[in-house]
Amino acid sequence: MASWRVYLFLVLANLFWSGNYVVGHLLAGGISPLQLTAIRWAIAAPLLIVLAVVIEKPNWRSALREWPMHVLQASLGLVAFCLFSYEALAHTTALNAALVGATNPVLIAVVAALLVRERIKGTSILGLVTSLLGVLLILTHGRLLEVFTTEYNVGGLYMLGAVAVWTAYTILGRTVKTAPVTSAAIQSVIAAVALAPISLAVGGPITLDTAGWWGVLYIGIFPSVLSLMLWNISVKKIGAARAGIYLNLMPVFTALMALAMGTPITLIQVLGGALVITGVWLTSRPARKTVLARVS
Repeated sequence: MASWRVYLFLVLANLFWSGNYVVGHLLAGGISPLQLTAIRWAIAAPLLIVLAVVIEKPNWRSALREWPMHVLQASLGLVAFCLFSYEALAHTTALNAALVGATNPVLIAVVAALLVRERIKGTSILGLVTSLLGVLLILTHGRLLEVFTTEYNVGGLYMLGAVAVWTAYTILGRTVKTAPVTSAAIQSVIAAVALAPISLAVGGPITLDTAGWWGVLYIGIFPSVLSLMLWNISVKKIGAARAGIYLNLMPVFTALMALAMGTPITLIQVLGGALVITGVWLTSRPARKTVLARVS
């Protein structure tokens, strides 16, 4: 059975990622998505290197032997996911993007079962369905039929791309031999180095005030360093399918952050949040051990 710390890591990772959406929304208009992505990994890279040295004391030469996989992982989870998500929100409503994004845990579980033979328990399937129902309640304000009537435009296709690349990143992360924090450090360096010249060449002027730069610093530390590190550790410990269900906590945390900022929370959001948490609990329950009596 996985330690309770792993589940705490997953909760914190999604809490920080939820803050990323809130802060990123506040920064919109002052910095381009490409520039924000490049700066966040430039901030995160040295911090992750320090954490890797302190926590894992890696053999860098051995870790760099997996450089093709690190390049692929950086391209998927650190670059493509961010850019697909930002592009989706430029072409569609938050409802459309979030509805597509809510399919991520289910897709992770299915792909993990098909490709890496991660077993899905009956309670995990029930947890997936329960959490997905809770997310849909929150995102549609209780009008579940909107799931079938909403038209998905180009933005929806971009968000589907974001879901696909994060699924691939999560599944592949289970197969990487390099320790999780070291993996995150190497991949963040790759992302920062690759994006820096591109953002300088095509990025426009940055018009952030002091509060905006504090927001950029938050994104560079909490979602980029802590969330990525905690996520990679958790996937290594409990697998992609079980970790993926925790992604459904993000709408709940986002709603709570909105409440803290003065936006009222509705009964539907409370009910949806309860369903999400119930689904997470069902998925996290250890399997019962069957004791077989020996017949002599």
